[in-house]
Amino acid sequence: MSRQKIVLAYSGGLDTSVLVRILREDYGYDVVCCHADVGEARDPEKIRERAMKAGAIACEVVSAQDEFAKDYCFPAMQANALYQGVYPLSAALSRPLIARHLVQAARKHGATAVAHGSTGKGNDQVRFDLAVQGLAPDLKIVAPQREKNITRDEAMAYAEKYGIEVPTTKKSPFSIDENLWGRSIEGGILEDPAQEGPEEAFAWTKSWKDAPDEPGYLKIGFERGVPVTVNGEPMPPAALIRKVGEVAGRHGVGRIDLMEDRVVGIKSRETYECPAAVTLITAHRDLERFTTLGHSLRVKALLDQKYAELIYEGFWFSPLRRALQAFNDEHEKTVTGEVTLRLFKGSLHVVGRTSPYGVYNRALSSYGREDAFDHRASEGFIKLVGLPLQLFSRLHAGGTEPA
Repeated sequence: MSRQKIVLAYSGGLDTSVLVRILREDYGYDVVCCHADVGEARDPEKIRERAMKAGAIACEVVSAQDEFAKDYCFPAMQANALYQGVYPLSAALSRPLIARHLVQAARKHGATAVAHGSTGKGNDQVRFDLAVQGLAPDLKIVAPQREKNITRDEAMAYAEKYGIEVPTTKKSPFSIDENLWGRSIEGGILEDPAQEGPEEAFAWTKSWKDAPDEPGYLKIGFERGVPVTVNGEPMPPAALIRKVGEVAGRHGVGRIDLMEDRVVGIKSRETYECPAAVTLITAHRDLERFTTLGHSLRVKALLDQKYAELIYEGFWFSPLRRALQAFNDEHEKTVTGEVTLRLFKGSLHVVGRTSPYGVYNRALSSYGREDAFDHRASEGFIKLVGLPLQLFSRLHAGGTEPA
């Protein structure tokens, strides 16, 4: 009797390499590994080789950087998505994409289940589980780490006992997760909220002290709310993100230190480097203000907050997220133009913007000779706006201030 197949979200690291054998021996599955490259800068052939040596019957390695940029990062950027107003959701955005490829691999190989290596107190277990449930509710979800809580030392000992090849890089006190949209750093001294993150924790951003002594400038060109050029040069999505991140990081832009509320109820100190995400969201938000009417911006700000929460909580494939995206697709039709940013010693400022759809009329705004605004019209406007307040005040003897 043939064994059932399971597709494992495979990073190529210690934990998932050990899980290949655990799923085979303890759970009785034939294991298919699936790795979606979202910008971790790992060798795909090495990942495939390591998976097969660990005991997998097959390994799918998917080049997904442009897919991640175009279909996940840019929609989140259109929503100015910042969890708790700070975090650009770099790790959270990659999980639904990975889950999508897990489901595709499961269908291709005839698997009845998918697996991941998330722990029982992190956010990723929620994101993987909900994404799979949203795409393929018939697939069983197996999470050995959540069931067994395997420590790093236990995983190392297991790998040594069974001859499982694992990365031999120098042990770091930090747990790192990175992709095109950002880099998260956890563990070690960072678990103390009172301690400043040490320089050795950062890899993508310079300290303000080491950043150039002269400011740098970036001009980001947008079409319908999507970035398409950097300093006038057209670029595909992933390359554009890398270029912006490189320049912003060199100037110390993109470091984030957040006391974050996890989905499972834990408050944790999270440290991120998101130079490209922070820069692109800043530019996009400014161009929206320039090309969009005020009442639309006020409504969108509320929807943007909900969009960010949906990503963080694992509801990327929910009907509500899709509905909000439909709103953004309509809203972004006029968000076209260029935004110029000044980067200096960790600071980021918009210093200019142009657009054929800019809702700005210099003749109406100017106080100079070209002033074309009808100042006299304001008196009637103020009377109408203030009429309810005036009536209320007359009824209540002059207002609502206490005696």
